[in-house]
Amino acid sequence: MPRRHRREEHENNERWLVSYADFITLLLALFVVMYAFSQVNGDKNRVLAESLSSALASQPDRRTDAALPQVPAPAPAPSVPLIEDRQAIRKARHFAETQRRQQERMESIAHDIMSTFAPLVENGQVRVIQSNRGLGVEINASVLFAPGQAVVQENSSRLLEAIAQVLKNDDYAIQVEGHTDNIPITGKFPSNWELSAVRASSVVRLLIDNGVEAARLTAVGHGENLPVDSNDSEEGRMRNRRVTVMILSSPPEPLPETLPEIVPEDLPGTLPDNLHLTGVKPAAVFRL
Repeated sequence: MPRRHRREEHENNERWLVSYADFITLLLALFVVMYAFSQVNGDKNRVLAESLSSALASQPDRRTDAALPQVPAPAPAPSVPLIEDRQAIRKARHFAETQRRQQERMESIAHDIMSTFAPLVENGQVRVIQSNRGLGVEINASVLFAPGQAVVQENSSRLLEAIAQVLKNDDYAIQVEGHTDNIPITGKFPSNWELSAVRASSVVRLLIDNGVEAARLTAVGHGENLPVDSNDSEEGRMRNRRVTVMILSSPPEPLPETLPEIVPEDLPGTLPDNLHLTGVKPAAVFRL
């Protein structure tokens, strides 16, 4: 019997699409599952966490309670300042006001002296200097004394008389300081110490004779030890030979031990911006 020939089938070149479709389907399913896990309800998790925290907080820690003493909660800070704080504010204001009045008086004295001795201020023989010690009237020794002498010259005594008229009505302490150069002295005085001290004493005596209270005055001799210029030149040595009438800044008057009661309405919340407790200006030279 003759054998039947099988009909040859045409080869299908698109079978790979089946495998590809299966792969895409599985991949889509994976992404769907991952997305579902990422969308867990956050509100439920938050409620669960709060519940656990409340439960744990309600359980006392016996170890902690046994180890630590019971400390009462601090009392709230009072809204009204304490009496000590109010008194401190009053003292600060008193100090600042006293310093302000003193500064104004010092400036008035400086203006009067500069106006009186304008020609001598112009040529540098008299200088008015303000420092943290007070107000200083620096007078060149050649204006008051002959070389090597400690007696105020007659035609120069009027200068000190004018200074006395400005100072006699105040109560500031006054320190008269004598200074020399570093050239050793010969003659009447054994050293520059004695010369500077006797010159300061001569000025003090003349101020007393013209109405300045003696209890306010002090004479100090510095010799050559506080120069204001170099002693290497004649001009510097002349500048160092001087007498300084220093009007000393006085401390503020103390407050009484007992202060009247202060009501809160009298006190602002903060100190004024222009309150400065130092009250001292840096060193300065006043010139016309």
